[in-house]
Amino acid sequence: MTTDGRSLREFKMPDVGEGLTEAEILTWYVKPGDAVTDGQVVCEVETAKAAVELPIPFTGVVEALHFPAGATVDVGTPIIAVAVAGAAPAPAPAAAAAAPAEAEPEPERREVLVGYGPRTGSAQRRARRTNGTAAAAPAPVAPAAPAPAPAAPAAPVASVVEGERPLAKPPVRKLAKDLGIDLRAVVPTGPNGVITREDVHAAANTAAEAVVEPLAAPAAPAAPAAEPVAVALPVPTAAGDVRVPVKGVRKATAQAMVASAFTAPHVTEFVQVDVTRTMKLVRKLKESGELGAGVRVSPLLLVAKALLTAVKRHPEINASWDEPAQEIVVRGAVNLGIAAATPRGLIVPNIKDAGSRTLSQLAVALGELVETARQGKTAPADMSGGSITITNVGVFGVDTGTPILNPGEAAILAFGAVRELPWVHKGKVVPRQVTTLALSFDHRLVDGELGSRFLADLARVLEHPAQALVWS
Repeated sequence: MTTDGRSLREFKMPDVGEGLTEAEILTWYVKPGDAVTDGQVVCEVETAKAAVELPIPFTGVVEALHFPAGATVDVGTPIIAVAVAGAAPAPAPAAAAAAPAEAEPEPERREVLVGYGPRTGSAQRRARRTNGTAAAAPAPVAPAAPAPAPAAPAAPVASVVEGERPLAKPPVRKLAKDLGIDLRAVVPTGPNGVITREDVHAAANTAAEAVVEPLAAPAAPAAPAAEPVAVALPVPTAAGDVRVPVKGVRKATAQAMVASAFTAPHVTEFVQVDVTRTMKLVRKLKESGELGAGVRVSPLLLVAKALLTAVKRHPEINASWDEPAQEIVVRGAVNLGIAAATPRGLIVPNIKDAGSRTLSQLAVALGELVETARQGKTAPADMSGGSITITNVGVFGVDTGTPILNPGEAAILAFGAVRELPWVHKGKVVPRQVTTLALSFDHRLVDGELGSRFLADLARVLEHPAQALVWS
């Protein structure tokens, strides 16, 4: 209990429900003395699967941050202490009183990371922070903002909306983070109080706007202090070597790829395909806008559609291996994974039940998946449960490769660069648009015949897109 009669609550690193045991604190958005409200984001953390923002589940004043930015913390470990309004349970030593105050509400309200949601197994894309919490706050927490207390919280930061998190879209938040701008100190000019990119740039250009009424002396070093450790930087050595810490997504990817390579017997097959008709169809769909306004059409979209068409003809390839039961599990739905390179490493989010979607719906889902991955906001639920994956190495100008299976899946397709090459077409050598496809599969589940037939049918759809209508 604090000297002014408030009780201390500690917020623990949440259990993400995805088999992960730790997370790295990337950035703190608050400091001791700041007032926080239920649902306010207090920090950004990176797990082995994604970077997410973490909301506090109660209202009060920050007493202490138990770990600095850059620290890796086990799930279940307290990371922040908050003084909340309300009577303390009973006269007792401070250490003993803090524990029950923290432990009792947990059965009623389970803290989860933004985007994770409860463990229902269902996928939720980019859930808002208020959706990630469970029941209402426990009774001991006063619904109103805490009473003005010590001098420190009296003027923590002059925010646009006192006690609330400023409204801004993810790209604007990233811009502010890159420029070192505290969004709480930015005056919004957008509709309904939304902070725009112009607002952030204006704050960055004016020193007075960049730090609005900060805490007197400590404020200047406090905000920038978190930034340098938010990203793992290369560490040069005397000999000129550079050591790069392997954390978060990169560490998980390395472990998963080693496990996959040495657990599943990989086989890779290749085929060159004349995709001239497919490329013409891509241009036609772009020009006509048939799939809807603002819908992005790309060759990858039609490769995904061709793969889904081939899966319908060969459902056994959409499978996984159950080691304990020594069984092959043929999946009922195709959760199509798309490998995406992000600043934090390679991730493979997937489109749930992609096989049931129309081409237009698939295009929208693919666009959302890519945009969310670029922003670093992919939820772990979107990266679990995948059944088959596409990796587009062609965007780097690479013809093909031997992709490693995403753990738990039976097959992965590498889509290479599309190049104009001499090709025999209707008895003549003419320039045609050609690509190379590479299919790696788990030979425990997929034998050579199944893998070959699947790849041949996929290639046939790309060579003759109208074939998909016949097989659908």
